[in-house]
Amino acid sequence: MTYPETLDYLFNALPAYHRIGAAAYKADLGNTIAMMEHLGHPEQGFRSIHVAGTNGKGSVSHFLASVLQEAGYKVGLYTSPHLVDFRERIRINGEMIPKERVVDFVDANRSFFERQELSFFEMTVGMAFDYFRNEQVDIAVIEVGMGGRLDSTNVITPLLSLITNIGLDHTQFLGDTLEKIAGEKAGIIKPGIPVVIGQTQPETQPVFERIAAERHSPITFADKHWNVDPNWRFDGERMVFQLEHDGEYIDDFTSGLIGPYQMWNIATVCEAVQQLRKGAVLSIDDDAFRRGLDRVIDNTHLMGRWQIVGHHPLTICETAHNFDGINAMMMGLVGLDFKRLHIIYGCVNDKDYGKILTYLHSQLNAEHIKQEPIWYFSQPSVQRGLAVNILQDAARQLGIVGEACANVKEAVAMARSNAAPDDLILVTGSIFLIADLLA
Repeated sequence: MTYPETLDYLFNALPAYHRIGAAAYKADLGNTIAMMEHLGHPEQGFRSIHVAGTNGKGSVSHFLASVLQEAGYKVGLYTSPHLVDFRERIRINGEMIPKERVVDFVDANRSFFERQELSFFEMTVGMAFDYFRNEQVDIAVIEVGMGGRLDSTNVITPLLSLITNIGLDHTQFLGDTLEKIAGEKAGIIKPGIPVVIGQTQPETQPVFERIAAERHSPITFADKHWNVDPNWRFDGERMVFQLEHDGEYIDDFTSGLIGPYQMWNIATVCEAVQQLRKGAVLSIDDDAFRRGLDRVIDNTHLMGRWQIVGHHPLTICETAHNFDGINAMMMGLVGLDFKRLHIIYGCVNDKDYGKILTYLHSQLNAEHIKQEPIWYFSQPSVQRGLAVNILQDAARQLGIVGEACANVKEAVAMARSNAAPDDLILVTGSIFLIADLLA
């Protein structure tokens, strides 16, 4: 097959959660275990770090990969979903897996995929692990797709497990309380392997402590030791912040990823690096750590996290897609100087968009927003995309009046035509909406 034919097969022949939702989700590891056996157990062929969580796991994964790359390691990075190019999911030192390797892997294993009835995600995990083993990476940072306990990535035995935070997302699969979801995320905690928890939450802390104790896994809560001063500033390109450890000021740092929620992600990365240094597991000097935070986008090419895509008016895209992510995003608006907000919103049909719209409406009409925002609604171009007329009607019932746009390109064009140079355009609500924008 050619590369386009291979992509067509992957996206359309294999069940894909990002495309069809629940029908592609499999609540067991049987297929993944069978695939690892079929491939000769590539998951045993490289060292790894495993990253789970509701929000922030993508940023933390990219930060860690960047730091390790600056420390001189050959670093694999597996993340999901992709925004523009499927190959974004599988990188080594920031470079995407070559197209011919994707084609060759599918050609060599297609009959097994079909015989085993693998999902798109299961296949992609196999491709990534096989590629990392064959390329002999020094270390791979592996981001969980959903949950943890039953996620296809959960066949590795990492050097370190990380869980960023817990929020109410994918509740139909992971449970309808923070405690239940924490139990699923804690499934990545392996016997005797240290685990770092990014944020201390009263509902989830006992869950993590109990499971870590049962598995004799040393546990650390990053936010109990590390603090990024919330009074960070944006210098036009970078986030500039002060870092403290156990109450003591260390130094000023810069981050290539901006946005207020990065202060929790950076704290998590700080504790992860601290743990990896213990016992000389990995050698990461202070300069590599500093450069890794600063050069994260240059090194890993992460997109969509508080990403500036235009100026005059300032135009930002943000992949926040659940309540906690939207809440963290809103903190960033407080520190920005703009005249009027133009918000472009679209989501997929399994999100609690009513709750999110209610929250946004209340926050965007608060005192720190100078003028009532102008709304534009769009539909992500995936099968799960919520129809724009349904979204518009739901918003209207909450007192939000906005323009319905055929796609995000039309929405951005309309917003730019309406906006003054000192306004702000914010595109958010779905990873897939941002993917449409960047494409």
